[in-house]
Amino acid sequence: MNNEGLNKEKEAKSILMAPLDWGLGHATRCIPIIYELLEQGCTVIIAANGPTEILLKSEFPQLTFLKLKGYNIQYSQTKNGLPLKIFLQLPKVIAAIYYEHHWLKKTAKENNVDIIIADNRFGLFHSSIPSIYITHQLLIKTGNRFTEKIAQYVHCYFIKKYTNCWVPDFEGNNNLAGELSHPEKSIDGVKYIGALSRFEKKNVVEKKYDLLILLSGPEPQRSIFEKLLLDQLQTFFGTILLVRGLPGKGFNAIQQQNIIVKDHLAANELNEAIQQSKLVISRSGYTTIMDLVKLQQKAILVPTPGQTEQEYLAQHLAQQKIFYTIEQDKFMLNDVLREVENFSFNIPLLDMQQYKNVVSEFVRLNS
Repeated sequence: MNNEGLNKEKEAKSILMAPLDWGLGHATRCIPIIYELLEQGCTVIIAANGPTEILLKSEFPQLTFLKLKGYNIQYSQTKNGLPLKIFLQLPKVIAAIYYEHHWLKKTAKENNVDIIIADNRFGLFHSSIPSIYITHQLLIKTGNRFTEKIAQYVHCYFIKKYTNCWVPDFEGNNNLAGELSHPEKSIDGVKYIGALSRFEKKNVVEKKYDLLILLSGPEPQRSIFEKLLLDQLQTFFGTILLVRGLPGKGFNAIQQQNIIVKDHLAANELNEAIQQSKLVISRSGYTTIMDLVKLQQKAILVPTPGQTEQEYLAQHLAQQKIFYTIEQDKFMLNDVLREVENFSFNIPLLDMQQYKNVVSEFVRLNS
């Protein structure tokens, strides 16, 4: 082999990473994968916009960012109105998939992309470039058997367009996402990579907060839950840190008596704040669940009303005594805290480094 061939082999692989904009969890769970790709000597390009771009730029200011429009899904004011609200937005989602697929063809060529990794973005597959699809929802819960079958068929159709599908969960019975990541019918090309979390657990951390409240997810439900909590916190006299989950909003930290309110925390600050807290209240988004498990943190999960995936995850984990759960419309802070006192948390210790072997092997096989 001549020198030109050897140099080509040694060139860093160019990886295009594109997380979905449907909540920040898709972006944050990509963070450990990006770090491992950088550790493997790859060049990483991130495609994002809005809060997703702001969050990832704060973590990786040195990387190249490309603008890629999101799906911009809007939620309803009520739980029962959500299915119709999502259904009415399907034309917008289809248009976004069509756009991102054609955007990819042009962008991959212009940026000499060698590998594509897309977190729950349906249109970022390529006919001649290895492409990875990340999802924990091999089974999509809709609350209706007929629509679940349709959703399953459509999702599998797109999964099969990709070279492989990485599932951030564990194979076998000792897993976190239950039926979502382990459907009855297996799907070709699926590889379980273990849970993903950007956080690191410290051995000893002094408790600073009685409650840490992590707000996240699409509007208007994020704001509805925030108002509900702030009203009920008036009768709680412990120390509280409330993180609003709004990166880039420019909202200054506010302290009102025993409550500290912040728009957003950088990863290292949030990592520390979770471990400084006696108890966490959060949505039951899957990325949050993986973070809480890694940090062995007790939590109350309040699923976003009408979001069937979060409702299933919360119930699934509550049945295993991993976390406590309560529906938003039934949430009464003082009553919930009394019940939590008698709840026996059984958070499993899992291998949270498994993904590193999968990523390094994938890079090696595609070098």
